[in-house]
Amino acid sequence: MSLQAVDAGIYNVVGVVSEQDRVTGERSLSLAGRSAQIRQGNAAVEQLLRTESNINGQLDEAQYARLTRLFDRVLRISHLKSERWQPVLIDRPDFNAFTTGGTYIVVHLGLMQQLQDDDELAAVIAHEVAHTVANHAFESQGFQTLATLTGSSSAGRNGYQAAFTHENEREADRIAVLYAALAGFDPMAASRIWARQYREKGNAGGLFFHTHPVNRARAEETAATARLVQGYYRKGRENPDAAVLLENNVLWQKRNDTMAAGQGGGVAALLGTTLGTYVKHQGVKQEESRQSQQQAQLAALMQQMQSLGETVIDQNSWQVRWRYTGVSALDNLVMGVLIKDQEGKVQRYIAQIPGTVQPGQAFEAQFSSSQLSVGALASMQLKYYVDDASPR
Repeated sequence: MSLQAVDAGIYNVVGVVSEQDRVTGERSLSLAGRSAQIRQGNAAVEQLLRTESNINGQLDEAQYARLTRLFDRVLRISHLKSERWQPVLIDRPDFNAFTTGGTYIVVHLGLMQQLQDDDELAAVIAHEVAHTVANHAFESQGFQTLATLTGSSSAGRNGYQAAFTHENEREADRIAVLYAALAGFDPMAASRIWARQYREKGNAGGLFFHTHPVNRARAEETAATARLVQGYYRKGRENPDAAVLLENNVLWQKRNDTMAAGQGGGVAALLGTTLGTYVKHQGVKQEESRQSQQQAQLAALMQQMQSLGETVIDQNSWQVRWRYTGVSALDNLVMGVLIKDQEGKVQRYIAQIPGTVQPGQAFEAQFSSSQLSVGALASMQLKYYVDDASPR
């Protein structure tokens, strides 16, 4: 009886700082139950909305109707389908959407306008729902609190914080691709988004620690996940086995072997939370190390680019010629430039280099922007860098 009481007490304590993952069934850190998550998450969105003059249908009736229609299909097959959510459309021009862990999903009008393909928009919606399903907002708070209590130096590093978010983004991508397939949306749509972003914007992965997978890697990883779940896809309609497939599919098999409090459940919950936290911590440290190595590798490649001069093409375009002095051939070479104007504003441009660049080869990178006058570059600070490359 004493052991049962101790086990029940452990279960109650662990329950305060953790929860069972809705996707995998494993235990993960969480300092708030679902009701508190909704209350805190929604409060943050409602504070934002108090500053908005026009939202939803008042802002754009057709786009809001589209958002609501696609969102309802995604939520209906998700792990939180029993909750009542509200999609919100706000007047922002940039490519962005977000959730705060409650029951709102906020989408920028600019993203809606850029994603004319419903399958692609559904992929973004599914990704945001997945963040809340996986409890990323409150898991992050739990890790920060634990780091403070234990005196860990890892969580204070910018690289660690970026890597932590990076791994959550990868997890949300995997869940979202499955959601898209189960809801009747093309699971390859997410990959198309990031492949297009890569062609237009490159990676910027070598400049700093990044919180999201770089575009090329993200396109490749979401495509690989899409191929795995392709068999669940029923174009334009929900998979009739969606509820079953949420529990067991090619990506994960949910654990449902939880023991009751007082019957080993407390010890199991403690061990599960400890192990899950340790595994997550180690994974984040590995990603931090990988990003650090990537930055060093791309910086070293830039040292092997010998400048051969610049040529003005027209008012908005110029060309830079380099000779590659390295010893390994390069595929997927992307050159980038950071431009800082007199007001301190920084803009970034990239140039994709076709084919394979051989050692000793000279090549040209053309940069262009309709918003930039080449004649004004003389008064600005320019920094060229290797944005991406795959050494053979």
